[in-house]
Amino acid sequence: MTTANSNTALVPAKNEASIEQNEIRHFAQDLNFYKVFWIFTYGSIIGFVVETFWCFIRLGHFEVRSSMMFAPVNIIYGIGAVVFYLSLRKIDARKTMQIFLIGMVLGTAVELLCSWFQEMAFGTVSWDYSVAPLNIGGRVCLMYSIFWGLLAVIWVKKLYPTIEKLIARIPNRYGKALTYVVLALLVLLAIVSASAVSRWMMRIEGVPANGRISMLIDRLFTNDLMEYMYNNMIIVG
Repeated sequence: MTTANSNTALVPAKNEASIEQNEIRHFAQDLNFYKVFWIFTYGSIIGFVVETFWCFIRLGHFEVRSSMMFAPVNIIYGIGAVVFYLSLRKIDARKTMQIFLIGMVLGTAVELLCSWFQEMAFGTVSWDYSVAPLNIGGRVCLMYSIFWGLLAVIWVKKLYPTIEKLIARIPNRYGKALTYVVLALLVLLAIVSASAVSRWMMRIEGVPANGRISMLIDRLFTNDLMEYMYNNMIIVG
């Protein structure tokens, strides 16, 4: 009669399925398109919330601070979140002053480029700091540069760890498909928003609708609606 080794008898047999499950990598685990996309998306949503409450603190009432029609997102913050992630992910979170200074420079650059692009694309700007001290062309100013620096510190210490946990909770099985669904929705809303803003500018300039699509846009996105959605938009020139 053979006797089994007492030590090995106490070791439970490993389940092959559990081993395979543990070895599966999350779809957004590494630095890849999926992770960057969700950082952009969550950053845009957080930015919308920040802008909404900042507006309430400054003005005493709520205003819409969304970059797109029908979506609670502020794209500049999404872009800023991606830039912060790519630039600050390897910096020690304890180096607060270094993070602050880098955040000031990067955030100011993002705000400057976004303002310039909006003006070139639509002939409008969504903010004007001309009356603020130490501003550059009204596009950026020292006060908001400091704000970007503080936001960078909060990003490294609090926001990114939270966003990383939220991304990790997206089911791995459906993560990639969900990414493309949300991406398609954002692209669609961006096209609708850009078209509505473009026609709004044309109506202000007295350009009549010259086709079914233009007429439909004029009917759905009236001047009153556009002024409500983009109440802080300024026509340049």
